[in-house]
Amino acid sequence: MTKKILILGIGNILWADEGFGVRALEAFHRLYRVPENVSLLDGGTQGLYLVQFVQEADHLLVFDAIDYGLEPGTLKLVEDDEVPKFTGAKKMSLHQTGFQEVLSAADLMGDYPEKLALIGCQPEDLENWGGPLTHPVRDQLTRAADLAATILAQWGAPCARREPGEQVEPLLANDIDHASYEKPMAAA
Repeated sequence: MTKKILILGIGNILWADEGFGVRALEAFHRLYRVPENVSLLDGGTQGLYLVQFVQEADHLLVFDAIDYGLEPGTLKLVEDDEVPKFTGAKKMSLHQTGFQEVLSAADLMGDYPEKLALIGCQPEDLENWGGPLTHPVRDQLTRAADLAATILAQWGAPCARREPGEQVEPLLANDIDHASYEKPMAAA
């Protein structure tokens, strides 16, 4: 039986490095084609609205900005039971309690993913409202996408690297995709 796999990017793209999860999901989408059983979802800051999606997933891979207390831009992979799912666990990011509640709710309803992987990146700046990702965090987007592809291959869902120059429909519309959001404004 084919496993349903969800790749979820969470975070607030309007708050500097807090947007890492969504931007890493975008980078993954730009770099890789996925099998039909793999879905990508910009979870943004939707909190408990994500429960239904988590419940439907057999395997869940999450990108997020995580305060591990490490050097800015450090990537860390946490898997399965190491990912905290109860609100009593250490809060690791601004919206983490909300995501912990999502995992807890899915578990309580009996529909918890068989496999769970969290690719976290240590933020440098979470205070710059409207600001872009910092360089140490932005520099990890491709590495995070490649790590996700490795995990998917281990889960039996190998991805194909896109050809250079291949046209890819953006995941986010209305000019909030990474390239549009951070492009310099034209002089008036």
